[in-house]
Amino acid sequence: MLRVDEAARALGIGRSLVYELIRSGRLRSFKVGSRRLIPASAIDEAITTLLEEAA
Repeated sequence: MLRVDEAARALGIGRSLVYELIRSGRLRSFKVGSRRLIPASAIDEAITTLLEEAA
């Protein structure tokens, strides 16, 4: 599981864009208390989705 800032680093983007990807449904996440967590597998899925959208 990755925190938002860790996911942003892994994707090479800013935190605000991570939140936008979450809101748009292109990046899976869930909340534990007040923390937003992103499964590591969701990073690869998001990259695949973004590449398909760009093609």
